[in-house]
Amino acid sequence: MEDQDFAAFIQKVNAATSIDLSQYKEAQMKRRLTSLMNKNGYHKFVIYFEEMMKDKSLFYEFLDRMTINVSEFWRNPNRWEVLEQKFIPQLLSSNRRLKCWSAACSTGEEPYSLAMILAHMKVLSEARIEASDIDEGALEKAAKAIYLERSLKDVPPDYAKLYFQQNGLNFTVTNELRKAIHFRKGNLLNDHFGSNFDLIICRNVMIYFTEEAKQKLYMKFSQALRPGGILFVGSTEQIFSPEKFDLESADIFYYRKRKHESV
Repeated sequence: MEDQDFAAFIQKVNAATSIDLSQYKEAQMKRRLTSLMNKNGYHKFVIYFEEMMKDKSLFYEFLDRMTINVSEFWRNPNRWEVLEQKFIPQLLSSNRRLKCWSAACSTGEEPYSLAMILAHMKVLSEARIEASDIDEGALEKAAKAIYLERSLKDVPPDYAKLYFQQNGLNFTVTNELRKAIHFRKGNLLNDHFGSNFDLIICRNVMIYFTEEAKQKLYMKFSQALRPGGILFVGSTEQIFSPEKFDLESADIFYYRKRKHESV
């Protein structure tokens, strides 16, 4: 009966929101959502769903738990250094107007980290940075760009001084960076991705998806990159056999869209 209850919940959520929970690892997702449901005083998923549809705060809490909005600036700093010192210069050597996308951007730390790098290189005004997430609550926080000090622990000190304004315990991203990022709601599994991106950042999200969903996403990311474009993934998300997706390993957690020589 519990399995039927959760299966019905998955169907209802998909019908109402186009969020397909069946593409996520079931045991992990079910455990997380059962805990959330019980915390709110419900013991059946179908009842919890009906209440979520009536109460926006319950729905946003569900989205927040489902998407695990845990992020910070410069997460895994040495990987961001590789982006700054190696790949951004490579991309700029052939195109000064970079088109970038932070997929599953959560509360905005990753696109703002990228914006700092581009601002430091004096190319931010020429670049386009898109940032998307399925969670509207996370996107609202990202647009406000107000963070606690702990989120900044890995930001290089000179960048922290340049790109944040302190107000009591909070730190706000400067207007220069906020204006440069185009936030939008997006569903990775369902949406069309666009094309000709120079850089796509999608980190620490794939681990929640089934293997089938991952394969689909890697192909969609590859198709969205221009030849020579870079995909930057999380520290637990190594792509095995990247050539299946027309990608090649470029560095640890970095993949390059293959360039095909014209005949």
